[in-house]
Amino acid sequence: MRLKSAIWVAAYIRRCHIEGAFAAVRRRGAEEAGAIFVKLNRLDGTAELFGPAPQSVFDDARPADRLFSRCLGEVPAPEAKIEERLARELRFDPDAWILEVEDRAGRHFLDQVVA
Repeated sequence: MRLKSAIWVAAYIRRCHIEGAFAAVRRRGAEEAGAIFVKLNRLDGTAELFGPAPQSVFDDARPADRLFSRCLGEVPAPEAKIEERLARELRFDPDAWILEVEDRAGRHFLDQVVA
């Protein structure tokens, strides 16, 4: 069974703060199972966007894990491009969460990221 989105988000933000990065919820989504998008702001006009990984990459041994993949091929991308993608995602899924992490070093703290 997977953690509720709200619980996962709270733990993730706490981890970012412990590691010395600023993180905040920009948009609250569905409490139970909303998709989560993480914008990594590098504070230089560029950013990265991570979203839910496709179902095909999930590990059958750990089905409850949340896996993330980069949403854009360009790394890092201009912030405007990231914001355009987020707007499209919200039109498609109004229950999605948007988190923003600010870290000049580009640390995202997502333990399992699919390239």
